[in-house]
Amino acid sequence: MTSSTTGTTGLAPWVRDLLRCPVTGATLVDGVGPGGQPELVSTDAERPLAYPVRDGIPVLLADEARQV
Repeated sequence: MTSSTTGTTGLAPWVRDLLRCPVTGATLVDGVGPGGQPELVSTDAERPLAYPVRDGIPVLLADEARQV
């Protein structure tokens, strides 16, 4: 896999498309955190949250999310 097909998170696009924010149910898009680390960002307009991606594994836990 190349970064052009997997984005910043290292996830294949079809995998990311299946994932949803566990808090709001919104879709998730690739993002980069304040420290440059990959993350998945919720597209919910009222409550945007970002979830870390550690070693290529998304951590979709409400306790791990940060407000965007």
